[in-house]
Amino acid sequence: MEKQNRLNTSRIVHGHWRLNEWNLSPQQLLSLTQQCVDVGVTSFDHADIYGNYSCESLFGNVLNLQKELRHQLQIISKCGIKLVSDHYPERTIKSYDYSYQHIIYSAENSLRHLRTDYLDVLLLHRPSPFLNPNEVAKAFSHLLESGKVRAFGVSNFSPQSFEMLQKHCPMRLVTNQIEISPWCLEHFDNGNMDFLSGEKIQPMAWSPLAGGRFSQPNSASDQRIYNVLREIMVEIGATSIESVVYSWILAHPAEIVPIVGSGKIERIRTAVEALQQPLTPEQWFRIFIAAKGTDLL
Repeated sequence: MEKQNRLNTSRIVHGHWRLNEWNLSPQQLLSLTQQCVDVGVTSFDHADIYGNYSCESLFGNVLNLQKELRHQLQIISKCGIKLVSDHYPERTIKSYDYSYQHIIYSAENSLRHLRTDYLDVLLLHRPSPFLNPNEVAKAFSHLLESGKVRAFGVSNFSPQSFEMLQKHCPMRLVTNQIEISPWCLEHFDNGNMDFLSGEKIQPMAWSPLAGGRFSQPNSASDQRIYNVLREIMVEIGATSIESVVYSWILAHPAEIVPIVGSGKIERIRTAVEALQQPLTPEQWFRIFIAAKGTDLL
């Protein structure tokens, strides 16, 4: 299978972290998935552990209902975290496992649960203090050569951890899924955004709305961000503050891919609408400065 050198997803990704909490029937989830595709959201983010190892199977039921749908989608999943769970009663602590055996086991489990022959992207879920890059490279190579995974990346990695792993992998790592929002500027400060931009690697942004903090500001910092977002909402004619947050993320030159973790199509449409609401650099910096709490030097 041909190697992918760039992240191949829709500009907005639908996140399924809380899929089991949406209480949708297979037919309702199929309808939501088709509506996502209709508005251009064709990529879906999973992890083996989501919903106590249940969310991939819920989405797999949808793909089983309409098998031809799979070829319109890109499916992302993650591996490496071992939860204490009733599914694995032998485990006594939460740990990370990036051994060759576990990566293969986890990827094949994901394929079975999702009822698909391949994943478009497989990510290592968290950096591990016990990561053996040779084991990871061996597992990634096997999954690529067998056609089970088309591209690979990481999640929550530092620039140093990313570079270390990349030096051992024969294929290019295509993304780092990290937390990015006006309430989380960590990766602007730790060098990750500069590193990813320099390497022409698109980051994926989890929790872009910071758990809804924009809707109920309960601190001076939250209120400061809220006020600026509201001002810009009026300036650009946006329909909601939520939409302005997505515009801020999408405006960045690194071409950040936000993950929308909602079971409501209206919330997904709000993110898609932000693609048509570009911010000026000054507007982007007004939000950034409000988030930092200090003027630029």
